[in-house]
This record gives sequence, C-alpha cells and structure tokens, in this order.
Amino acid sequence: MGYHFLATIKKTRMKRHLIPLAIFGLLTQQNVYAHHGWSSYDQTQLLTHTGSVKTSGYEHPHGFIVIETQGRTLHVTLAPPTRMESRGLPRDAIQPGKKVTIEGYALRTNVDELRAERITAGGKTIELR
Repeated sequence: MGYHFLATIKKTRMKRHLIPLAIFGLLTQQNVYAHHGWSSYDQTQLLTHTGSVKTSGYEHPHGFIVIETQGRTLHVTLAPPTRMESRGLPRDAIQPGKKVTIEGYALRTNVDELRAERITAGGKTIELR
C-alpha cells in the first residue's frame, strides 16, 4: 500500500472521531455558558402565584413562561423541556391563555423573576426540580 492511501485512511478515521467530538464540545460549551447558578434566587421564601400565561418557551436550556397575576407581570424560569415532558408537563399545558399556578423563588435582584419549583397546569402539579 502506498503512503497516500494510508494517509487517506488515517484522515478518514480522524474525521470520524473528531467530528462527533467537535459537535459534543460545541453543545456542552453552549450549555455551560447558558446555564446559571440558582444561588441568585432567594430560597428562604417560597412564593405562590396564579395567573394567565402571556408567553411561553419550551426550549433549552430552560423553558420559561411570562404570567400576568394581580396586575404584575412575572417572568418564570422552568425546567429543561426534556424534564418537563418526562414528568408530564406537555408544551400545550403552558401555552398563552392557560391558567397556571407557580411555586418558586424570586430572583434576589428582581422580585418579578422567579425560578419555579413546581407548576400546576391543566389540573396537574408537576415537580420541576
């Protein structure tokens, strides 16, 4: 076998291993930068709010909803979509117009932003953490 043939085989093997590794690296890097710590939320006071969903996102790294409750607009961080689905919270349960109850913790620097521990939607209570 000639040198060029062996070199081509080595390059093909390298590409086969490097491409998935590069994709994995990009995905994990994105999640690391997108993820934030929960210590910025005041975990000493569990809050409960019921309201109507104005907007929602069933996306990574965390789902979210914006609810209107008692004249306030609250931005709520939910769990990742895969966790919500596996625990029984389908996308359509948090669509705009749906009524939900959120139990969670307020952001220390903005009481209108919450991290949800659980959500009641469509008559079901789902643990998110």
